[in-house]
Amino acid sequence: MVSTAHSARALFRSHFGSLPVHVVVAPGRVEILGNHTDYNGGLVLAAPIDRSLAMAVSPRQDGRVEIVSDRYVGAVSFLADDATHDPGSTWTGYVKGVLACLGRRGIPPRGFNAAVAADLPAGAGLSSSAALTMATLLAFRQMFPFSLQSGVAAPKQDRNGRVPPPSATERLEFARLCQQAEREFAGVNCGLLDPLTILSGREGCALELDFLHLTVTPVPLPPEAVLMLAPTGVQHSLADSAYNELRAACEEAAGVLGVGVLRKADMGRLDAAKARLSPRAAAVAEHVIAENVRVARATRALQEGASDEFGQLLFQSHASSRDLLGNSCPELDAMVELAQMDSRCLGARLTGGGFGGATLHLVKAKEAIGYKLWLAEKFYERTGRTTEPFICRAVAGVG
Repeated sequence: MVSTAHSARALFRSHFGSLPVHVVVAPGRVEILGNHTDYNGGLVLAAPIDRSLAMAVSPRQDGRVEIVSDRYVGAVSFLADDATHDPGSTWTGYVKGVLACLGRRGIPPRGFNAAVAADLPAGAGLSSSAALTMATLLAFRQMFPFSLQSGVAAPKQDRNGRVPPPSATERLEFARLCQQAEREFAGVNCGLLDPLTILSGREGCALELDFLHLTVTPVPLPPEAVLMLAPTGVQHSLADSAYNELRAACEEAAGVLGVGVLRKADMGRLDAAKARLSPRAAAVAEHVIAENVRVARATRALQEGASDEFGQLLFQSHASSRDLLGNSCPELDAMVELAQMDSRCLGARLTGGGFGGATLHLVKAKEAIGYKLWLAEKFYERTGRTTEPFICRAVAGVG
């Protein structure tokens, strides 16, 4: 398979007639367990995966940005300090958002040429938007070194013209900036999960992300099993879906329970307050509280090598998302129901925001190919939709 870095470099040379100065590769991410817990101060297991978005760049001196993508026809050009929304090119809004957020931090927008290539399935819940914002941010940093930490000098380029990776402290600031760019320029009231995962990955590991204490802990994934993603073909658009409504219900529940975030609540507190909650707020609170417990149990299961227990927690998570959050759909449910019928699969659930997208399957490594073919066949028989499941590997963070 041709790497996205190679594809971005080739696209840059074809369009701009020269080689890029830098290429940044940002992986997609898979949410392994912890559905809609991140913005509630909760726990999530996630990992960057070996599907990615690459951005090849070179600086220019006229203050303009010109971008070409392997997924869209024609190039888009705009002034680097132009933060206006372009309804004809919504994807470049993510790039504009990053530049605008940097400008507010006192880092002036600068012009550059860019070519973008990706092998992330669109709409599958693998965070292609966060990969784009993070690639933009780190590519800009390679061309025009800066620091987001007050009082800390900008990093210096080495003999090859590259700057070192951001520190642990600065990674959090980078994640916050990309979060802000998505909120303001895509209308998604998203959390820190996607950018922080993309920045913090460790080869072969899941990451337990604690969004109350803002810590990241690598947890080795079981060598006897693989992660498999199965797109349903149902496209989800978080900005147009019920994501923001779901988040508002969580905030309502936290307010009635008298906690800043639902991570600080427990089932006893919820039971005592149910009469004062709307049915929707009570349901989402019940999911979030129980999901945090599942993530903590899953981390222990991984540390103890208990793959079967880990898989059952995935099934339980899907049922909770379906019944309490209401962010599943018939195709996602069909995929998980099929997984429960086959002993080669240890666990499965919807992944990402839901309302479509993909399912995650924990599959016995030695039987993964047979399971993949069986799942695609049975899913078509049940839904009339095709799917191309693929095995994904947990990789290091953006580089």
